[in-house]
Amino acid sequence: MFYGPFGMMGGDWGGFGFLHFLIPLTFWALVITAIVLLVRYAMGWGEHPSRLERRSSGLDVLEERYARGEINRDEYLQKKRDLLG
Repeated sequence: MFYGPFGMMGGDWGGFGFLHFLIPLTFWALVITAIVLLVRYAMGWGEHPSRLERRSSGLDVLEERYARGEINRDEYLQKKRDLLG
């Protein structure tokens, strides 16, 4: 048996020899990416609060008081300006 000048493991990869390197590399990149995404999801790093969730709880209380009729419109608008700056 003759294995060529490079021995049994050979240096001639043939037409698609680069795939022997590329396929495992791609596999491990996908595994690592999946692990990172799972960790980020589990820790809640990927979540962005919506615009409504960033509102001040003080503004919510103010709107509730106005809706119940505890304060009038002028008082509501003044307090809202104070809260929002």
